[in-house]
Amino acid sequence: MSDLPAAGWRLRGTLLGPTGAESADLYVDGAGRMSDEPLPGAEDLVREGWIVPGLVDAHCHVGLGPSGPVTDLEECAEQARTDRDAGTLLIRDCGSPVDTSPLQAREDLPEIIRAGRHVARPKRYIPGVAAELDDPRLLVDEVRAQAARGDGWVKLVGDWIDRGLGGGADLAPLWPGEVLAEAIEAAHDAGARVTAHVFGTDALPGLIGAGIDCIEHGPGLTDDLIAEMARRGTALVPTLINVETFPSIADSATKYPRYAGHMRDLHSRAWEVVGRAIEAGVPVYAGTDAGGGIRHGRIADEIAELARAGHPDPLGAASWAARSWLGRPGPSAGVPADLVVYDRDPRADLGMLRAPSVVLIRGRRVSVGP
Repeated sequence: MSDLPAAGWRLRGTLLGPTGAESADLYVDGAGRMSDEPLPGAEDLVREGWIVPGLVDAHCHVGLGPSGPVTDLEECAEQARTDRDAGTLLIRDCGSPVDTSPLQAREDLPEIIRAGRHVARPKRYIPGVAAELDDPRLLVDEVRAQAARGDGWVKLVGDWIDRGLGGGADLAPLWPGEVLAEAIEAAHDAGARVTAHVFGTDALPGLIGAGIDCIEHGPGLTDDLIAEMARRGTALVPTLINVETFPSIADSATKYPRYAGHMRDLHSRAWEVVGRAIEAGVPVYAGTDAGGGIRHGRIADEIAELARAGHPDPLGAASWAARSWLGRPGPSAGVPADLVVYDRDPRADLGMLRAPSVVLIRGRRVSVGP
């Protein structure tokens, strides 16, 4: 990371945001915060460029790797740095098996909003990752515990393969509806929101009806469920680059033909489902599902997939709109200067998102292009 000049930075260019594009002359003070007044002596960092509030990965797993939990905090930090260098400066860590809270004090890393551990049933999620409950009636207490450990979010596993299902293994819900309603109410009482991993359809009515705040993945959504999400304001983070792996998951599940066929079917209609959700007014945000089988730093790929699904503002879904949803303000006086700069308008060419010219985190320059 470069030093922040005592007199601060000046950035001139076109600022993108919820109202479109506007010419901007931005100042960052010596403490790394936005200033609403010109700063005498500020060094020119950007004289011309397209300035975007730091990107948001709304479904990311710092602390989860291809082989399971990552217990070395420096390796976790390296995951976050990879995201940072791609322009992601705010992460909603959507369930992690390790306590990454020490990383939140790091000036060189993206802000991380943690959701504690996933909550699942035994043998109904990735081994070693979730807090597993033998009795579903324990869900309410576990949700309270995870709400206390996280930063305003709790992550449930809503469905997963059930190998003991009659008629052959397939996706099946983990939780009865009545316990879901009580657990989500308990989280809300504790000031936390709840989200859930869901691939298929069967778990969705109970989760949405119980008042869940967000659905992760969601390719099994039906038109009726989409309408109910829109009515309630329930968000969707579809993680389409994760859904792109469904055919390979199916190929590795030859012992379970019913499940494999289901995964292929979900993949085949996922982009259409997301498009219908957007058209219905469901808030849809960008999340990569990085960690595990998805490498970090792929936010540009997810934005491109949202565009493919018909999102009218895919960049906003990974920047200003997502920041607002997560309670983080855009560039304004006193706010930490988390900005990404591109040489050309990334709205016109989403490929530009893979080549930021400047990444500024808390006012400090961490990546400068040629």
